[in-house]
Amino acid sequence: MLMTTRKPASVGEILVEEFLEPMELTQGTLAEAMGVPRKHVNELCNDRRTVTARTALILARVFGNSAEFWLNVQRRQDLWEAMHSPSERKRIERARPLKHAA
Repeated sequence: MLMTTRKPASVGEILVEEFLEPMELTQGTLAEAMGVPRKHVNELCNDRRTVTARTALILARVFGNSAEFWLNVQRRQDLWEAMHSPSERKRIERARPLKHAA
């Protein structure tokens, strides 16, 4: 499995650098628009909370993009983390492909 050695942008980085800062939004304003506590947004911005399907749908509605956009950002980050974690890498490498019946 080939993956880039460069860590992908996190949900928090994208949220802050591509949305909050250019739109001059505060975390409080975003939380209000999302209908969630400010702590929820703060945890997203600081990569202490992952994007779930529900959160992706809310972010998509607020920003006018797609839930898939947010889920793909999270997926790229999750895959990179798994591939670059020594303990996860060992677990992955222990797995053996099943032989296909002819």
